[in-house]
Amino acid sequence: MKVLVTDPIADAGIARLRDAGHDVETGYDLDGERLRDAVADANALVVRSGTEVTRDLFEAADDLVIVGRAGIGVDNIDIEAATDHGVVVANAPEGNVRAAAEHTVAMAFATARSIPQAHVRLKNGEWAKSDYLGAELNGKTLGVVGLGRVGQEVAKRLGSLGMELVAYDPYISEERADQLGAELAELDETLDRADFLTIHTPLTPETENLIGEDELAAMDSGYVVNCARGGIVDEPALAAAVEDGTLAGAALDVFGEEPLSTDSPLLAVDDVVVTPHLGASTSAAQEHVATSIAEQVLAAFAGEPVVNALNAPSMDEAAFPRVEPYIDIAATAGKIAVQLLDDRIEAVEVTYAGDIADEDIDLVTASALKGVFEPSQLQVNSVNAGQIAEERGIEVSETKRHQSEDFQSLVTVSVQGTDDAVSVCGTLFAGDDPRIVRVDGYRVDAVPGGRMVVARNTDEPGVIGRIGSAMGEYDINIAGMFNARETIGGEAMTVYNVDQEIPEAAREELLADERISDITYIELNGRDDAGE
Repeated sequence: MKVLVTDPIADAGIARLRDAGHDVETGYDLDGERLRDAVADANALVVRSGTEVTRDLFEAADDLVIVGRAGIGVDNIDIEAATDHGVVVANAPEGNVRAAAEHTVAMAFATARSIPQAHVRLKNGEWAKSDYLGAELNGKTLGVVGLGRVGQEVAKRLGSLGMELVAYDPYISEERADQLGAELAELDETLDRADFLTIHTPLTPETENLIGEDELAAMDSGYVVNCARGGIVDEPALAAAVEDGTLAGAALDVFGEEPLSTDSPLLAVDDVVVTPHLGASTSAAQEHVATSIAEQVLAAFAGEPVVNALNAPSMDEAAFPRVEPYIDIAATAGKIAVQLLDDRIEAVEVTYAGDIADEDIDLVTASALKGVFEPSQLQVNSVNAGQIAEERGIEVSETKRHQSEDFQSLVTVSVQGTDDAVSVCGTLFAGDDPRIVRVDGYRVDAVPGGRMVVARNTDEPGVIGRIGSAMGEYDINIAGMFNARETIGGEAMTVYNVDQEIPEAAREELLADERISDITYIELNGRDDAGE
């Protein structure tokens, strides 16, 4: 597989990919047409913040499986376009968490004690001891905007210095905040109480200019530290607030436009400390994010969960072995159900019963949807299956039952049409032997692979023999079969595993027998996989 790396990453990440046998190409000065040409045959693209991964780029890269961001922010990646093209977008949020948190703490001390300003004056020969009266952090209130990974690490470090913690984050539970010793509050209260404010949110339409002139005025001689993303703080308003004494100081590592323009008002204010986006710039952090994104690229190539996928189901690596067998079972059940449904799809329900109901099953549900849509020749995978369902107005639901009458775990995919519905159940026998065990309530025992024929007929002597004879006449070898019935003499269903495709002539011949109400040929693997 080809991996294209367009922004510099640590050698350890590139070595991990090459050691796994993949072709890694680097192109750190690619843009425009040259970038599109380079990515055209790439299976993975690894970037940092320097490469703009646009819809146009996705349209030029038919073989792309994953875009990996060696770091946290993905502002430069069009995630919606990636999803439209079935491409996983993943980042490496853990690798530089410690580095970003430590830089935030350093910047808090730097602005509170005017360290850079005093340093410059002493270097210039001035002993300006009496010009700087700093502020201690002990006993002060730290306001944290965004209590995610980095925010939590900053809260731990500054909380241990004796700071009172108040946080604004609508997406975190009170229980988790309590564990950190932080009190959750609304943004206005957080600003009003904070002596120091640190910011740790992504840049989104909701957070752009979140901290503006009015919010800064509420802080009353406090300090603002932003090492998250540029654009969250109104930079001209911040410069003015420090200049006129509304704020005592500020420290920024990130900016709305980078590199920071030489005419930025931030550079004209002595009590604003600035650094050129150094938050993740430690050797350990760069190695961590590079190896992390390499591992996620390898997982995507292997069809395994990508642990930090932003637009696809992901799961903890330790849980994957327990769930992995059901991924294929769900896809197969979806393929069978949709091919038995003689109707337009209105809804899909995936039901989990038994032990599987205790697991993280998002990836299994995505695989079930993938199976439902595959026979329609749509370009579908676990990344875009949910979006395809939404675009087509198909309702998707999940149900969990912790008890299963007959099996340790059971996955059922039900496809609902306007006037009809079909359900197919799958499980594992003896721990690792996948089977389809029910089709529309009929108990069967079918191997979920290759080619199948599902026949509905009356339960009377000679019918199964007639179907077998017809298949023999058309040189169709029956590899296995299972027959089930509702009642003696009622309707029956027979599932055949076959080695060849059943021709339409054979199907019509069988349907001419009034005892046979339906014959459905189902292809579960591609033709090449099935043996042709």
